[in-house]
Amino acid sequence: MKDVLCRAVDEARKSAGFLLFAYVIMVDHMHLLTSRPTTTSNVLRVLKGLTARRVIDYLKENNHVRPLSKLEHHEQDRNHRYSLWQTEKNVLPIFSEGMFMQKLNYIHQNPVRAGLVDRAIDYRWSSARIWQGCQLEDEPLLVDKELIRWRSERRRR
Repeated sequence: MKDVLCRAVDEARKSAGFLLFAYVIMVDHMHLLTSRPTTTSNVLRVLKGLTARRVIDYLKENNHVRPLSKLEHHEQDRNHRYSLWQTEKNVLPIFSEGMFMQKLNYIHQNPVRAGLVDRAIDYRWSSARIWQGCQLEDEPLLVDKELIRWRSERRRR
């Protein structure tokens, strides 16, 4: 399932044209640190739409009835039967390099805080290894770390 979600995030990134700087995929949620080339609403629409479609299709195709039942709506006013994401927008704008690094560390420490691993780089479904310079050949999802333009780099040009 996490592989399906990683492929969907990558597809959404290409479709919506945003850069992915960091991520972690947990059992019941994920965190992404991205650019915002258009509006936040557009990025979220594409990201949530593609990931939901891919995950729900995967569950249907593989006859995972129990997980599907957890995603089923009980309200009749929706035009679709299942929802993967909550409706609220949990978006936090990043205004400084310090805040960026704080959020990056928060994202990478999620599996450690959850007791899944002792070190962030040991959790497969995270960009922590890439940021620590120990990227695996088969990373589930690559990030656009090299495309970040830090202030100190801009001053040197």
